[in-house]
Amino acid sequence: MTIRVVVADDQELVRSGFAMILDVQEDIEVVAEVGDGAAAVAAVERLSPDVALLDVRMPVLDGIEACRVISARSACRTVMLTTFDSDEYVYEALHAGASGFLLKDVRRDDLVHAVRVVAAGESLLAPSVARRLIEEYTAVTARPAAPDPLAAERLGVLTARERETLLHLGRGLSNAEIAAALVVSEHTVKSHVGNVLSKLGLRDRIQAVICAYETGLIAAGSAVAGAVAGSAGPSGVSPSGE
Repeated sequence: MTIRVVVADDQELVRSGFAMILDVQEDIEVVAEVGDGAAAVAAVERLSPDVALLDVRMPVLDGIEACRVISARSACRTVMLTTFDSDEYVYEALHAGASGFLLKDVRRDDLVHAVRVVAAGESLLAPSVARRLIEEYTAVTARPAAPDPLAAERLGVLTARERETLLHLGRGLSNAEIAAALVVSEHTVKSHVGNVLSKLGLRDRIQAVICAYETGLIAAGSAVAGAVAGSAGPSGVSPSGE
């Protein structure tokens, strides 16, 4: 099955470079290259691609708003392209429905891998972006001292072991790391993860991280960045579905 991709970036060289890398893959077809968020939304509606690569900062409609519209109107999964030093919108973009983040200096093989992972229904973050997500949430973004009053009710649908699984998901652990922590098999962990996502109505593991913080299951300020970084593979890209 061919993975259909839309590439959206206002920098022509970046856009063309990404498209060229992807289009030579036997299982990937770039169906459109566009230079702004509104054009990306239109291309997705017209062509029904599987994945849209969206630059965070684009004219007419920025990547975050484009992601929000695309996620609400289609089954297309979105990956945000960002420059780590200047992008302050990781958390907001994930709330908008992004399935992952990549740095613009991503390696060729990592870009291809990311598109395949996201197209398969998983989520993905570059380790440095994962750290930024947690740092932004716990240090920069103001959060109430106490969890939402509805948090207990929301988490009440989970079994004790599923709550533990959500806690470890929030800390950025991979399935193998969760299995070691809970002293169970990876197959059992996959089952727990699936139950957590289904019961809480979460799309993927990235949303599980957000949920763990919003419900107060993980307290703001927890030192978890190392765990997220530690789940990265040799390529330097951390697939949240591992």
